[in-house]
Amino acid sequence: MARDLSAGEPGAGGPGEGPRGLLRRLHPLDWTAGVLLVLGLLAVVTGLLPPEPAAAEMRRVGPLLVFLGTVIVMAELTGRAQVFDVVAAWVARAGRGRYPLLFGLCVLFASLTTITLNLDTTAVLLTPVMLALAGRVGIAAVPLAMTTVWLANTASLLLPVSNLTNLLAADRVALSPSGLAAVMWLPQLAAIAVTAVCLWVFYWRRGRRGSDRYTPPGAPVPGDPVLLRICAVACAGFLLAILVADVPLWSASLTAMVVVVVAFAVRRRQELRLSLVPWRLLVLVPGMFLVVQTVDAQGLHELLESLLGTDDGFVGMLRTAAVGAGLSNVLNNLPAYLAGEAVVPAGNQQQLLALLIGVNVGPLVTPWASLATLLWFERCRWQGTRIAMGRFMGTGLVLAVTGTLAAVGALALVG
Repeated sequence: MARDLSAGEPGAGGPGEGPRGLLRRLHPLDWTAGVLLVLGLLAVVTGLLPPEPAAAEMRRVGPLLVFLGTVIVMAELTGRAQVFDVVAAWVARAGRGRYPLLFGLCVLFASLTTITLNLDTTAVLLTPVMLALAGRVGIAAVPLAMTTVWLANTASLLLPVSNLTNLLAADRVALSPSGLAAVMWLPQLAAIAVTAVCLWVFYWRRGRRGSDRYTPPGAPVPGDPVLLRICAVACAGFLLAILVADVPLWSASLTAMVVVVVAFAVRRRQELRLSLVPWRLLVLVPGMFLVVQTVDAQGLHELLESLLGTDDGFVGMLRTAAVGAGLSNVLNNLPAYLAGEAVVPAGNQQQLLALLIGVNVGPLVTPWASLATLLWFERCRWQGTRIAMGRFMGTGLVLAVTGTLAAVGALALVG
């Protein structure tokens, strides 16, 4: 269904493939991740980044890397077990050939996938499923593709697991998964509602989609029902663990991954390869942490202090969210959050949550604004779906502005 998360797919070549062949197979994102890690290490070696803050960042990133590696392997294998295919086919059948009903179900499906598994899972696994479904039942591909990428970003506010930025913020906001959900439920609903409106106006309405009805697909036939059920139960157990039990996220994802890997080892051992591991992310994240810390130490901190201010009220929240969204589209939402978090005063929880909204809902204009969007573009190209860049950026700008405003307003009401 979907290719490996590591775009270069190391190990996929023949047994005689040499280093040059492996280098040629690397994706530009792999080079970017490697360069960032090298730059970060050079900053530490040369003293641009003092050892103490560098060590503190690595202690912070360790549990995140365990979580990222295990949850994405779990999600990839779950996708190969056809859990997403079955759900997507069920969504199309439940739509009964009517586009408005299908639209609502697709929004719900993409939102729940992002909230419960994380935005990268939605971008990497749900995108090819939805595009393949479009081809099977004659649905226009672009509306389904845009539903996936927009909700991969805007539906990532509710839980720590939904977005790496949320995981980074967990210690600062001092909220459990249920506590974060209690604060962010209304901003999340507001962001999804605005996203749904923009999706319908720009991509799903009659003049855009090209037809009035579609033909629902037949009932899906899973290749291995036992494996499908085991993976579905593992995912459900993971969600229950992070929402109900007081366990670290990395522990819950590691346990669920072990269950899924063992099931594949028994049922389909040939699927277990090292290329399942998201090497790019595991290199990119520590490199990005070190580089951002270095830039912050060399003057970015003072610039952001003047841009963000210290106002924890509504105006300060809007200002902070706008800076976070803008910086995300210029750089990327991960360094944007890290840099912004460093200058938000320790007691300004509302301002920090507004920054989180800006870097989650706002990165919709440029293709590099979030890693999920980059991965989504890669999947669309692989599936042969053409995305017009001008339309992507123009409609994304409208949603970034309106979605961020709506979510910050909802946060002010809840707070």
